[in-house]
Amino acid sequence: MATPILGGVKIVSSLLRLIGALAVLSLGAVPASAQDHAHHAGHDLADTPADSHAMTSPYGPWPMSRDASGTSWQPDSGEHAGIHTVRGDWMVMTHALLNLTYDTQSGPRGGDKTFVSGMLMTTARRDFDDGSTLNLRAMLSPDPVMGKSGYPLLLAAGETANGVDPLVDRQHPHDFFMELSASYSKRLSDKDSLYAYIGLPGEPAFGPPAFMHRMSAMDSPEAPITHHWLDSTHIVFGVTTLGWAHDRFKIETSAFKGREPDEERWGIDAPKLDSWSVRGSWNPTADWSFQASYADVSAPEQLEPDEDETKWSASAIHTRRLGETGWWSSTLAWGRKTNSHDESKDGWLLESAVHPNERWTVFARAERIETDELVPGDHGGHGELYTVGKASLGAVRDWRVAPRVRFGLGALYAMNRVPDALEPIYGGDPDGGMIFMRLKID
Repeated sequence: MATPILGGVKIVSSLLRLIGALAVLSLGAVPASAQDHAHHAGHDLADTPADSHAMTSPYGPWPMSRDASGTSWQPDSGEHAGIHTVRGDWMVMTHALLNLTYDTQSGPRGGDKTFVSGMLMTTARRDFDDGSTLNLRAMLSPDPVMGKSGYPLLLAAGETANGVDPLVDRQHPHDFFMELSASYSKRLSDKDSLYAYIGLPGEPAFGPPAFMHRMSAMDSPEAPITHHWLDSTHIVFGVTTLGWAHDRFKIETSAFKGREPDEERWGIDAPKLDSWSVRGSWNPTADWSFQASYADVSAPEQLEPDEDETKWSASAIHTRRLGETGWWSSTLAWGRKTNSHDESKDGWLLESAVHPNERWTVFARAERIETDELVPGDHGGHGELYTVGKASLGAVRDWRVAPRVRFGLGALYAMNRVPDALEPIYGGDPDGGMIFMRLKID
């Protein structure tokens, strides 16, 4: 037992040292030779977040600001911040977010916990003379340090802490390796491109951008309870995606491993391509992004290996700029899960975040899900179906402590709504809250 814990502490310590090194890097200027190389490669080197609008995507001839998690899209008006440098023929972009959060959830099923979460993401890109692009991406997370049981989050359910019991009223930790992926794209014209994406782990073509990458959600340390309806496939151990994009529309399909990651959060699970998905995305203007997707998922849950699942998702994201540095982003999303017995469960999400200036961000979320995971059945497994809801409101205040480094303090309050049948075990309609501090390098 001591050896995995010690290994985890060493890995997170290395991650923190790397984040510190990035903070030091952010204080320095990019060498003139790097700037010359970036210009020669056909794009400007982004030294401020706003410059990312001038850079093109590694997947095709559209602004890099349109790219979100995996191969998903957000509005062009979104941000794609990061520290950009050039190393020989490669352009490297890195950003990091680290949260230290105190979480309290009321009622008989609640609890308290202090935990660390966040991510460090680095991409390396090389453009070739024939119009093709190779892009490598790695994303790491300190989530496993919080322990296999994750953190208290009322009405959340999914995955397992020990391979035997489901996690209920808790948010599971994400794996240390959130993404290790590569993509290759070929531009066919000024408006058309083909691309291929592989990941171990990676994110298939399903749903809106994962919540930690959506601008309407990324400033909140609280995971949505709709996570397993909309974007639980954002970490799968084995994924291949092929896509074609034309101007503001694209269609893509993926083959991927349907089983959710196991409870060993430090390693890499064996890959298997037993599921598939298809997604269509459309950005009619710079402020809007729409997607609709379908997935046929093989045995997603470790505790119910004989149950397959089909999933539908549709979402609309609106983002607009406010002045020089501000923005306002909102997401409306719907997801449906249908099991092998043709039992369907819907989830709805509406969230919004306003960032009027560099100092403040205010965020809010409302959710409604149909779930059978809150109370176990007579013989284990899923029980009766209930409709529950959650609403949360929070804010974070940032201080810029270096040119590319921000320190923030924030808090949120959440209200939960359960039906009469669940009030005895939840103590009525319980609430919860979080206070957090964060370090953001972008």
